[in-house]
Amino acid sequence: MERKYKKMNVVFRKCKICGNVVLSRNSLKCCNEDMIELKANSTDASFEKHIPSYEINDNKITIKVNHVMEEKHYIKWIMMVTQDEVFYKELSIGEEAIAEFEYKGKCDIYSYCNLHDLWTIKVE
Repeated sequence: MERKYKKMNVVFRKCKICGNVVLSRNSLKCCNEDMIELKANSTDASFEKHIPSYEINDNKITIKVNHVMEEKHYIKWIMMVTQDEVFYKELSIGEEAIAEFEYKGKCDIYSYCNLHDLWTIKVE
């Protein structure tokens, strides 16, 4: 499922109890606890790959994460944040970790792993 939103300050927050991840500029509570702010990783020293890669063709950007998509370890979603908008694709176990969006120039790309949290790369 792909979704598109108007851009806001990009702050990811995660619940320490249930693992829920949200995009919010305000502090939030979940499970009666303050959610923690996630900082995106941009280097991958592990065997698995988490950092998104991308290819631009005409007005489309194809984003891929070379990662397993198994029940215990998978990429939950891919997000592209441009100057004005946020594009989001939720992924399912067993499908390839890939998303295609309209290319709008400079952006930040994020992927979220259920075990290793948030990863990012900049598109200049």
